[in-house]
Amino acid sequence: MGACAVGFGGPAAAIERHQDYPALRVALAPLGGEDHETLLAAAEAEEENGFCLFRADDLTAGFAVARPDLDLEAATGELYHRLFAATPGLHLHRIWNYVPHINREEAGLENYRRFCRARAAAFEARFGAAFQPLLPASSAVGAAAGPLAVAFIAGPTPGRHLENPLQVPAFNYPAEHGPRSPSFSRATLAGTAAATHVFISGTAAIRGHATVAPGNVDAQLACTLENLAAIGATAGLGPALGAGGPWQRRFKVYLRQRGDFPAVQSRLASSLLRPGDRVAYLQAEICRPELMIEIEATLAGPGRSHG
Repeated sequence: MGACAVGFGGPAAAIERHQDYPALRVALAPLGGEDHETLLAAAEAEEENGFCLFRADDLTAGFAVARPDLDLEAATGELYHRLFAATPGLHLHRIWNYVPHINREEAGLENYRRFCRARAAAFEARFGAAFQPLLPASSAVGAAAGPLAVAFIAGPTPGRHLENPLQVPAFNYPAEHGPRSPSFSRATLAGTAAATHVFISGTAAIRGHATVAPGNVDAQLACTLENLAAIGATAGLGPALGAGGPWQRRFKVYLRQRGDFPAVQSRLASSLLRPGDRVAYLQAEICRPELMIEIEATLAGPGRSHG
């Protein structure tokens, strides 16, 4: 019996052995809080289509690392095709993408935009041109080294994919943001007999589809917290993201600049976070060069069914 876990602080993306079961490690430097994240506990491990898979409580979680000899677009397409092959009959609830050098330009196009192009093509090839309603919560952050790594959680019943009323759905972004729009929803609500899960995507200072306060971490943090409150209300958590309720809450805070950590940690301690919350602060590139901070959340509460 093991757990599906992602560790932070490695020199490159790799699958390691941890207490006789595999664990993913990625090249994001921990700044504070926890240095790993458990996606699914008390799970049986196996391997299928190159993914390490873990099953427990009607959920399946897993991860894989791309072949190092592939360029980013080929690696994205190959990993996503393997992901779909490893999850037949399941519905994706959450995907984490650790993209090497996400803001670097290669072959005349920023790596994030190249990743988005290949990811959208993979979804379209698997689900057809009208794949957008099937897109789960997701994040894509920049790792200091590759290869590309992907982790996910899926279940046997469809989740409810939700959008933030303050933001244009990412899959409807105009062409100025790249040749293919990002393929994710802002949050996914999923229920099993054991628990209700709310997966909130990486959330940053974007209103409509435009960046707010480019390069200003304080203003961007304020906007990010407003966006989190809005998607939390949409998900039925209330604007305080379930604080004071029966929810176990876990956050990851991605910061572009290490020097912003003390002020951001202090601000979040007095606003977002509550006793018992689990949080990891990580140094990472964000999907747009002008974004300084991104926050994601995963919540688990009492079990009930959602269609």
